[in-house]
Amino acid sequence: MNSATHSVFSGLIGLILVGGLIYFFVVSVRILKEYERGVIFRLGRCIGIRGPGLILLVPIIEKMTTVSLRTVATEIPPQDVVTKDNVTVKVTAVIYSKVVDPQKAIVEVEQYSYALSQLAQTALRAVIGQHPLDDVLGDQTKLQEAMGQTLASQTGKWGVQIDHVEMKNIDLPVEMQRAMAKEAEAERERRAKVIHAEGELQASVKLSQAADELAKSPNALQLRMLQTMTEISAEKNSTILFPYQLLDIVKGITEPTNK
Repeated sequence: MNSATHSVFSGLIGLILVGGLIYFFVVSVRILKEYERGVIFRLGRCIGIRGPGLILLVPIIEKMTTVSLRTVATEIPPQDVVTKDNVTVKVTAVIYSKVVDPQKAIVEVEQYSYALSQLAQTALRAVIGQHPLDDVLGDQTKLQEAMGQTLASQTGKWGVQIDHVEMKNIDLPVEMQRAMAKEAEAERERRAKVIHAEGELQASVKLSQAADELAKSPNALQLRMLQTMTEISAEKNSTILFPYQLLDIVKGITEPTNK
């Protein structure tokens, strides 16, 4: 009986040891990917960063928070923003950022991704509010750079780097769209009139030069007149009335040939 009890007791101790080893392995062993880092806390105090690869933790005493170092795209939901010239537009933007200091990202701010999203919404209103509508629509690169600098001045304290800010969409009120369409149409008409006027001016200059050249040679003018009448008669059947003076012109041209 004592031998059986001893065997059962030994088997129970063996199970406890095996279970303890399994628990120790599960709790203490971590594997981090190449783009991951672990922020280690020992009894609540941050002691540093580990990874990538195999990480061993002291059970109960040490805890680890995993942080990804990959670039993350954070979309700013549509924001109603008032420009400098008091036009309300709805703007959507995307921020590309990544963690460069995992310890700061965990210790200095709570949920850095949420904090970045909230900061970006405020920065978007502030930056666009300093520019008129024409700059918002036409010079988005300048706005993106200004917004990136505004965000970077704050996120640097959190260990987060701003790679790029992109204005995704800008929606105008319907009334403003109609006004801009009318303005664009008026501009196109103005340009068409200017081009037409420039064409008329160039044509008048060329005609004036041609008239001067023809005036130097009366025979050339007479030949040009005859050529024009020939072209008219060749297009369709028609009757052409020659002025009386034209007969003298033709006679003057043909006489030297008959001599």
